[in-house]
Amino acid sequence: MKVYNMESPNGNKVANQFEIYTDEGKYFQSYRSIIAFKDNKGQVFLDDYYWDYSRTTGKYRNIFLGENRRATEEKIKSGEYKLKELN
Repeated sequence: MKVYNMESPNGNKVANQFEIYTDEGKYFQSYRSIIAFKDNKGQVFLDDYYWDYSRTTGKYRNIFLGENRRATEEKIKSGEYKLKELN
């Protein structure tokens, strides 16, 4: 497992926002909560409680997923992204 601090849009390392790489895929963690997981097959899982917990979490979730909140909500609604307990 490898853990990296995420970077802000201007390239600075950000405290408390992490990408975690494992053999199964990649996680996004904000503070102590897992927010999202992308498995090696490309399936995305979002924590059913924390996926949209705060403005900061949302900002870095968007960076992790490469999209805005509206696109994420559409993918949840369509079933492309799955909500589940990740913590």
